[in-house]
Amino acid sequence: MKKLLFGVIWIFITGTFYGHAATNVPDHQADYPFDDLYSPWVDSVFNSLTPEQRIGQLFFAAAYSNKDKKHVDLISEYIRKYHLGGLIFFQGGPKRQAILTNQYQKMAQTPLMIAMDAEWGLGMRLDSAISFPRQMPLGAIQDADIIYRMGLEIGMQCRRMGVHLNFAPVVDVNNNPDNPVIGIRSFGENSHDVMKKSLLYMNGLQRLNILTAAKHFPGHGNTSVDSHHSLPVINGSYASLDTLEWLPYKELIDHQLTGILAAHVHVPGLDSTPNLAASLSRKVLTDILRDSLKFKGLVYTDALNMRGVTRFFKPGELEILAIEAGADVLLMPDNIPVAISAVKAAVDSGRISMERIDLSCRRILAAKQWVGLDDYQPVDTTRLLAQINHPNADLLNRKLVEATLTVVQNRHDILPLKELGQEKTAILVTGVSLPNQFLETLRLYEENNYYYLDGKTSASDEKYLYEELKRNYTRVIVGIHNTRYRADGRYGIAPNIFSFVDRLSEITNVVLCMFAPPYALSGFRNKDKLAAIVVAYQDAPLFQDYTAQLLYGSIAAKGKLPVTVDSVYRYHNGIETAGNLRLKYSIPEEAGMVAQKLSSIDTMIQAAIEDKALPGCQVLAARNGIVFLKKEYGSTRYDEKGEPIHPAHIYDLASITKIAAALPSFMLFYDRDEVKLRDHLGEHLPFLKESDKSRITFIDLLTHQARLQPYIPFYMSTMEASDTSKTLLSRFQSPLYCIRLSARSYLNIQRKYKDGYYTTSIDNRHQLPVAENMYLMTSFRDTIFNGIRDSKLLVKKQYRYSDLGFILLTPIIEHKSDLTLDEFVSRHFYRRLGASTLGYHPLERFPQGRIVPTAKDTIFRDQWLQGYVH
Repeated sequence: MKKLLFGVIWIFITGTFYGHAATNVPDHQADYPFDDLYSPWVDSVFNSLTPEQRIGQLFFAAAYSNKDKKHVDLISEYIRKYHLGGLIFFQGGPKRQAILTNQYQKMAQTPLMIAMDAEWGLGMRLDSAISFPRQMPLGAIQDADIIYRMGLEIGMQCRRMGVHLNFAPVVDVNNNPDNPVIGIRSFGENSHDVMKKSLLYMNGLQRLNILTAAKHFPGHGNTSVDSHHSLPVINGSYASLDTLEWLPYKELIDHQLTGILAAHVHVPGLDSTPNLAASLSRKVLTDILRDSLKFKGLVYTDALNMRGVTRFFKPGELEILAIEAGADVLLMPDNIPVAISAVKAAVDSGRISMERIDLSCRRILAAKQWVGLDDYQPVDTTRLLAQINHPNADLLNRKLVEATLTVVQNRHDILPLKELGQEKTAILVTGVSLPNQFLETLRLYEENNYYYLDGKTSASDEKYLYEELKRNYTRVIVGIHNTRYRADGRYGIAPNIFSFVDRLSEITNVVLCMFAPPYALSGFRNKDKLAAIVVAYQDAPLFQDYTAQLLYGSIAAKGKLPVTVDSVYRYHNGIETAGNLRLKYSIPEEAGMVAQKLSSIDTMIQAAIEDKALPGCQVLAARNGIVFLKKEYGSTRYDEKGEPIHPAHIYDLASITKIAAALPSFMLFYDRDEVKLRDHLGEHLPFLKESDKSRITFIDLLTHQARLQPYIPFYMSTMEASDTSKTLLSRFQSPLYCIRLSARSYLNIQRKYKDGYYTTSIDNRHQLPVAENMYLMTSFRDTIFNGIRDSKLLVKKQYRYSDLGFILLTPIIEHKSDLTLDEFVSRHFYRRLGASTLGYHPLERFPQGRIVPTAKDTIFRDQWLQGYVH
C-alpha cells in the first residue's frame, strides 16, 4: 500500500548479534624496570649518549596537537638540539597527536617517552576520546575491582596512542573540603580507601606496561591554595603525614609503583627552608622518599612553569635545585634552553656530579625499555578513533558512572519514584535555560512539565515559579547544573538557587539531584526537609542520564560518600535503592548485542523508506529489560509537508490496542476473580443471550478460536457506492486483501455518505469523531455491537484471527468499572506506568503536530488521518 504509514516498528533481534570485543591483556606484568639499570639495551643507549645528551634525557617538554606550525617547529628543535627524554601531550585530538608522535619520534636519536596527564582517561586532554569518571566519584564505588578494569582500559588506550606514561593516579587524601586544586581529583578523605583504589588503578595501568606517577608527594590534600598560582603551605608533621598522606604511597611502593610526582607545596615540618617546595627539597625527595620509603622508581617534578615555584626561583636555578633534591624528570621547564645550559654549567662547575645525572638517565632508559621503546614501532593511525572508543570502553564507563551515584537521603522511601498516576511531578532544571540530558531522560519515563531557574532569573519570575510549583505539584525533581569543581564561588551555584530550593522544600517533596561535588550540599539550609538527595558528582551527560534512570528505578543506587559534608552527611553514608523496576536505557553491548551488527536495521529501514513502504518511523529494541536501540528515521509524510521524525512524535498503534488496552483490563478483572476463562459471553453481555455468541467462552475468544468473523467493515453501511465499488469493498473483509489493495484501486471507488450519518460539527446526535470535521451519529456504537451479534459464525472451530472478540470486551470492562475504556486503562495502567503519551483521543491531550499521520484515507474519509484511528 503506497500511502500506508507504519508508525512504530517492533524488532525482535536474535542471538546472531550476541558477542563481545576481544581484550588483549598480557599474562603477567613485566619485571620491575628499576631492579636492573644495566641491561644490555640500557648500557648500549647510555654509552651512545654524550654528557649533554644525558642531561637532555631528564627534560620533558609540553606538546600540543591543537597548536600551529610554530609550536611544532619549536618542539622539533628541542628534540634535535637538546635530545629531550620525553614529551607530555596536552590538548588536541587523537589522530593529530598520533601523527605528531610519529613525526617527533622519527627525529629523536633516542626514542621519546610519551606522557599524558590523563587521570580520567584520554578524554581529559583529547577531543573525540572517552572521559571516565573523576576520582572522587570513583571513591563512592563499593565494588572497587571495576577500577582495576578502568586502569586496564586506559592502559590499552594509552598503548594504542603510543603513550607510555600516565600521570596518575592521584593518591592525595582530600582532608580539606576547600581544597581548590585536588578536590574531586581525589578518591576521598579516607586514606585506606585512597590506598585501595589507587592501587587498583595503578595495577591496571602497569599490567600493560604503562608507567604511572602517583601524585602529589608528600601530599596535596590539606591545602586551600592552588600551586598553579602560589606556593601552598602544609602544616603537617612527619608523623601525621606518615600515618595519613603516605599510607597510599607505602602500599603502592610495596607493589612496584613505577613513578611519583613531587608537589609544589611547602611543608615546614619536613623542610623549614623558606619558600622551598617539596619538589625542590632534598630532605623530602631523597631523605624521605628514597631513603625512608625505599622508593626506587622515577621521581618527577610537577610542572616547573607553575607559580608555586617560579615565584621564587628563576629558570635554570629551579632545575638545578630539583636535580639536587633527587628528581629524575624535570617536567615542563619554563625555558628549556636556559635550563639545560644552567644544568650543564652546574655539572661543569662540580655543583652537580655527572654520576647524579647518569643515575637519573639510566632510570629513564630502563623505564623506556620496560614500555617497549627498545623495539619502537610507529603508531598505526588506521581505525584509531574506533579502537580507542570501542563499545566495551563505553560500556565500562557506563558501569562506572552507574556505580558512583549516591543517595544520601530518601525520606519515606520516595525513591524509586512510585505512584506515578497519583502524584503530580514537575522538573526544575537550574543553572541552565535549555533542555539537557537529565531532562530528556526523565521525560522518557514521565512526560512531566519542566521549568528553568538560574542566576539571572528575575525576582518576579521566581515568585511566579514558586507559586506555580506550590499550587500544582506534589513533588518536584530538581537538577543542579552548570556547576564547577572548585569550592570558591559555591561550586558555580547561584545564591538564589540555594534559597529557592530551601523555600521549595518547605511546601512540597523535593528530590534534589546534585551534579557537583558532595561538598556543595553545605550551601542548602533546609537539607533535612528535602525528600531525597542524590549526589551525582559531575555535571556530565552520562551522569545526568543515569541519575534520571536511578530516580525511576531502572538502576539501583549503590554508592557511598567518599567524603564528609557535615555532621549529618558523613563519609561512607549512602542509601541503597532498588533497580530493575523499569526499562533501562543503555548501549547494545550491555544487552549482550554487538552494535556493529545492528547496522542491518538501518539498511532495512532505509530500503523501506525508498520503496515507499513508510516515510519514516521510530525503532525501539529491548532485551533483558534494557533498551539498547532507540532511533528515528525519515519523515512524517512522503510529500513536502513531512517533517523529520523526532523522539516526541506519537503514533497510532493500531492493532496493538488489543494487547495494550483490552487484554490487560480483562486480566485485571480476572485477577480480581470477577471473570473466569470458562465463563460464557452471555453471562456478562445480556444483549448476546439470545444469539449464537452467548455460549462463546473467554478462553476461546482470547485464543481466536471463537469462530468469529475476522473483520466487519462497519463504515460501509454508512456509504452509498456503485455496484463495482460494493464488490471491491466487500473484499475488505479479508485483512490480507486490505494490505494488497493498490492505491489505484482506492481511487476507483465512488464515495458518497448516506444521509444522517455524518455532520461536519458536533451536535446532540453526532458525537463520535471519526476524522477532522467529521462526526458520526452516537447511536452507531450500538450498530457495531448489534452487527457483531448478528454476524455469522465460521463453520469450523480453529484459530482464526479476529478483531470482534476484543471489541466485545469493551462493554464488559466499562460495565464492571463504571468508567469508559479510555479512562479505565489510563487510570489503572498508563498513568501508573508513566506512559503519559499512551492512550486514546490524542488530540484532546497533545498538539496535532506531535501526532504522525497514519495514512491518506482515499476510500472513506478523503483526508490524512492524523490523531484519528485508521
